[in-house]
Amino acid sequence: MHDPFEVRMQFLGLIRKLNASQQSIQKVVGFALKYFSRCGEDLWECIIEECQKGSINHRINILYFLDSLCETSLLAKAHQLLEQSSSSSKQVNDGLYVDYVSRDLTQIVECVVPVGRQGLPNLPSTKQILENWRTKRIIEPQKVDEVLSLLSSRDSAPDTTSTSAAPSTAKSEPHLSRGEIFKRIEEDRERHKRLRERRWVQAQPHSGPAMPSYSTSTLASFLPLSDTENAELALDIEFENEWEATSDWNEDDVEATAEESELCHPHFKRKGFTNDEDGEQEMDIDLS
Repeated sequence: MHDPFEVRMQFLGLIRKLNASQQSIQKVVGFALKYFSRCGEDLWECIIEECQKGSINHRINILYFLDSLCETSLLAKAHQLLEQSSSSSKQVNDGLYVDYVSRDLTQIVECVVPVGRQGLPNLPSTKQILENWRTKRIIEPQKVDEVLSLLSSRDSAPDTTSTSAAPSTAKSEPHLSRGEIFKRIEEDRERHKRLRERRWVQAQPHSGPAMPSYSTSTLASFLPLSDTENAELALDIEFENEWEATSDWNEDDVEATAEESELCHPHFKRKGFTNDEDGEQEMDIDLS
């Protein structure tokens, strides 16, 4: 396929069928990278157009697609750098689609999270993706901070305009149908499952040859780690995951602890719980 118009039409067909599944996202990502050298600018215009015209659910799917597209673009760039170092031939492409995302970041976020109640469902996920880009330095942190401050200003700004123009906005903002609501619930479940999987991806130790000198210009999150750095990072990630997933101590934990104690010490017979004057719970144990 060499006709740019045909490439554009096929890409539009793919992105309009985009959903939250990883298979769908990777299919569009692979197509976009395959034809970047010949039709990259045209394909990016298609992404912006669909982000402007699509439904509120489709726009958040496009943002998650851009998240995967940026990471894959950087990995492809790093692979090209390794190939060029061995062949020492022509220059590689720059940041691929990452440059487009960085250039039009404000426009993208304004489309995904429009002003008003319509954009509220996409606000938490959008902030999460932006913070991920800032942490991994996929996009310049300063540029991401500007967009995040824009979103935060919407939360802190008084909602006087919306209250005064409530009847008009209620008519102008489209309501989601029952089918779209259930579809959004399923897609959010798929995205959260993918997020939990990504949280447990540990950094792998690098035992191969040293990276060339030009790798210092690449992103720190994509650089190989030493064995010591990898061990420390793995412990940090595991601790953070356990810390976030652990709830506060409550009565269920007391019951679970008592049951575990009975299993470990079956000769201790638990009679039950009694409350003392201070309201604390005590457990009577028969030591006979």
